[in-house]
Amino acid sequence: MNATKTSGDREVTGQSDADSERLPALDDSLPGNMQDITTNEHSFSVRMLDTAEGRNKASLLINKMYAWRGYAGTHMLTDDPNRITLTSTDQGEVVGTITIGLDSESGILADELFKPEIDAYRARGARVCEFTKLAFDANGGSRQSMAALWHLAFLHAHDLHHCTHLFIEVNPRHHRFYQKMMGFQLLSEPRMNPRVNAPAYLLCLDLDYMKSEVERVGGGRAAPGDRSFYTHFYSPREQAGIIGRLKGMS
Repeated sequence: MNATKTSGDREVTGQSDADSERLPALDDSLPGNMQDITTNEHSFSVRMLDTAEGRNKASLLINKMYAWRGYAGTHMLTDDPNRITLTSTDQGEVVGTITIGLDSESGILADELFKPEIDAYRARGARVCEFTKLAFDANGGSRQSMAALWHLAFLHAHDLHHCTHLFIEVNPRHHRFYQKMMGFQLLSEPRMNPRVNAPAYLLCLDLDYMKSEVERVGGGRAAPGDRSFYTHFYSPREQAGIIGRLKGMS
């Protein structure tokens, strides 16, 4: 595992284990038809976007995968100081993207549908954030590269911006994955999301729980039968090194 800093977008590179598993597709939530495809030794990288070109490439992937899922609208990433977009690339091609939304005076996107639920956490002193615009192309992405994307987003939110609680809006087809394999809590009944013209649940995760799961199983240390998604995250030792590099970039 190594990290490099470039003059434009900032990149963290990694190499997955041999015989890594692949996923067929991912949109703003994990696909219901997840399938594993065995590959040979495989490399990938995760990059934080600082350029218009990078955001345009990520927007193309989001629109491609959203259209495949039947979601409405044209989705363009913009330069916003309260949003951080990461992409995962495979052999130079963008195969996955996720955007971290930090809370501010204008709130987060999920406030449009779920403000009372989120305000309840704010009232208790939580520093809230959201992960949005998640898209993953199964034809180029592996489970490890998707987990790396999630893990880097977590480190930005938790260790760089000191967020305590993460919110996501999830299509009803996929909420059980996030609850069972990542520990999210379901906070609402589904409501129609006009941004994609599809229903969405609100889910929340205490980021200290995510940290504890990485320490428990990160780096492939889950016991047989443990299906935690966090086993695909970096190990605690790798995580400590990445945090240091990210803080050096910021």
